[in-house]
Amino acid sequence: MPQHIYYLLAAIVSEIIATTALAASDQFSRLVPSIIVVVGYAISFYMLSVTLKVMPVGIVYAVWSGLGIIGVALIGLVLYGQKLDLAAVAGMILIVSGVLVINLFSSSSGH
Repeated sequence: MPQHIYYLLAAIVSEIIATTALAASDQFSRLVPSIIVVVGYAISFYMLSVTLKVMPVGIVYAVWSGLGIIGVALIGLVLYGQKLDLAAVAGMILIVSGVLVINLFSSSSGH
């Protein structure tokens, strides 16, 4: 797998961690989750900037945001008991399908 894919995956994971900590930060009133938010987003944006050296911004952002949405929704389901209705699940299936189409069939994805 090309190295830039690992940077993109690191950007996605750190964004998911930061967003999850954002919910736990209680509007930045709790110190440790607030630090995790800032550090997590800083890592995520740095890793995105590295990925953008070899992939187009539209593709990078589509993959980053799409997989981030899925990850945060699944963590919300597991950690916070947030339920997903049929429309939400269908939408997420479409997001994953779009990411797969981009990565498997698009020559714009940089691999």
